[in-house]
Amino acid sequence: MRLWIAEKPSVAKSIAAELGVVSRADGCINCQGDNVVTWCFGHMFEQAGPDEYTHDDVPRTTSGRKVWRIDDLPIIPKTWIFQPRADSKDQLAVIKRLLTQAAAVVHAGDPDREGQLLVDEVLQQFRCQLPVTRFWVSAQDPASIQRGLSTLAPNGGYRGFADAATARSCADWLIGMNLSRAYTLRARRGGCDALLPVGRVQTPTLALVVDRDRQIEAFRPVPYFTLHATAAHAGGRFRVTWKPQDDQAGFDSEGRLVDGAVADAIVTKVNGQTGVVSSYSTEPKQQRKPLSFALSDLTVEASRRWGYTAEQVLAAAQALYETHKLTSYPRTDCAYLPECQHADAPQVLVALRAVLPDFGPLIDGADPQIKSKTWDDRKISAHHGIIPTQYHGNANALSPIERHTYDLIVRRYLAQFYPAHSYLETVVEVCVNDELFFSRGCVVTEPGWRAVFAEAYDDQDKSQEALDAAQSLPVMQSQDPVQCVEAERKSAKTRPPAPYTEGTLIQAMEQIHRYVEDPQHRKILREGDGIGTSATRAAIIAELKRRELLVTQGKSIVSSALGRGIVDALPTVVKSPVLTAINERFLSAIEKGEGSLPAFLAKQADFIRAQVAQANDGAVVVAAAKRLERAPVSEDFKCHVCGAGLRRLQSKKPSQKRGRGLAKLHAHSGYWWSCSAYPSCTQSYREVAGKPDYASAEARTATHTQAAQVTP
Repeated sequence: MRLWIAEKPSVAKSIAAELGVVSRADGCINCQGDNVVTWCFGHMFEQAGPDEYTHDDVPRTTSGRKVWRIDDLPIIPKTWIFQPRADSKDQLAVIKRLLTQAAAVVHAGDPDREGQLLVDEVLQQFRCQLPVTRFWVSAQDPASIQRGLSTLAPNGGYRGFADAATARSCADWLIGMNLSRAYTLRARRGGCDALLPVGRVQTPTLALVVDRDRQIEAFRPVPYFTLHATAAHAGGRFRVTWKPQDDQAGFDSEGRLVDGAVADAIVTKVNGQTGVVSSYSTEPKQQRKPLSFALSDLTVEASRRWGYTAEQVLAAAQALYETHKLTSYPRTDCAYLPECQHADAPQVLVALRAVLPDFGPLIDGADPQIKSKTWDDRKISAHHGIIPTQYHGNANALSPIERHTYDLIVRRYLAQFYPAHSYLETVVEVCVNDELFFSRGCVVTEPGWRAVFAEAYDDQDKSQEALDAAQSLPVMQSQDPVQCVEAERKSAKTRPPAPYTEGTLIQAMEQIHRYVEDPQHRKILREGDGIGTSATRAAIIAELKRRELLVTQGKSIVSSALGRGIVDALPTVVKSPVLTAINERFLSAIEKGEGSLPAFLAKQADFIRAQVAQANDGAVVVAAAKRLERAPVSEDFKCHVCGAGLRRLQSKKPSQKRGRGLAKLHAHSGYWWSCSAYPSCTQSYREVAGKPDYASAEARTATHTQAAQVTP
């Protein structure tokens, strides 16, 4: 008997359907050809807690857990303990029984590190000595499964994937368990009873958001001016923008015109004057089509268009792959496709016509003979880009977010079979009274792949600069006369960096080298994969939100006071993206068989020993840690200014600096309510009958507004 072990029941069902189902039994499916398919429920084993490695004489709390003691740190297991999950014991008994009856095993975990490890660890637990082959597919549609059935490979070739997953798990355990305890205990010795959670990837991610939020808050806009004009030529009018000379006065060090008098003088100098065309050129250009989607790109796009969280996008993409079988494996950091899959295009287009009848005209316009740069075997990693499958599914069964996600994937795939987007770009310079102006104009000659998106998405930039660039310029020749019909000075201000969205935060985690100043570190990070992996980044952000270290405000994601306090209390090395990204590079080397699991863990152990020593001997910022103490966020009472939940806080004796007004505000019950989004939102409410007094707060706001309006 040949035993197939799938990652989850849905995958087992898909494999069994292609093998040919004979009967169903407890925890398995009997199939034709003496094949039996069983399954896991994700990881069947979990890391043992620190209490399993510390001394038995440590006192315990009422919950049965051992008391945290600095003497126990660092906790570095010599032999790692993995325990069956409580909900997996029955299925593990089924797998153990089937292994005793099998002559061979097929590993059918998902095509990634964790998928490799979760089946391998089951085989290791039961000391399986049977020959094992690997079933590796990136989609669950029948065609992909049949291809996988015909290309089974020895499981030993994937050992690096399992070792990398083990290394990641152990490194996360070492850092999380040791440093969270070390810095929390140090804070307690300073008088703060707050938890300082530390994570190998979570902490640098949190630091990214804290740093961005503080940049925004510290930002001071700088006013500057731009000069534009309308030029009249015999062939028509067009917009131009002023081009300063190299020695032009009135500019700051950043190249911005900040002197209004200089701006006004130039407007007066050219307004109504006649000039000439100093240069004119027209050049045909093409815009390359986008690649297929990697998960991070898909998340950015869905977040930008609809405000979806990273967790929502991943769940939708996973459902499209696993439940609906309409798309390929989603947890990929690669946007390229294997060249052999180009031959599947006609069958995929047929399937899309059946699933999405409304896409008929777009499918008719697709030419499967076109082979874009997306198909490139040299760029393929363990996975490939997310694309539609050949499965004739039912689009009506998709939820709204699944339909939106599917729509993005399908359109990006169809774009590969359209011509390039072609246009004529015209660049003109005019000289008026010794002042230079320029303009660019574009005329589309072939919509090409952009036609796939034009009917659904309005992606046009509405800024004046974009509108000027999109204008159609008249045909001109050098030295043609033009007149400056109207010149104008426009005032502008520099803008702060945009707050992160879930999509742009994932992009920042992936492209972390952009946020590192040291050139050598930046080079290392550019060559690596950033913080986390495509399979874990959404979960990392979700965990930071669950711990209330990050909060959402509309489409934006910002740090909470709690998150900022943790970043302030921890040393730079713990929250540095350099460390986490270098670790990811080591994991990638292990995955490829170029690195050693024991060597990696030895380096991790040395790092943990040094950090625990620093936490014991160094000066943790207790004042920052004390800011972490907070009341829970109410689910019943929300801030009427920003919509965040409120916290019920006990009043303390106000200082003289805060004045009597605040004492009067909070003196009613001994408690008051504060917005949990502080310091982004500073709204507070006094308490009346155990509830926030919204009416009083709104009355105060109205009074302050009226006073501000009448104050000269």
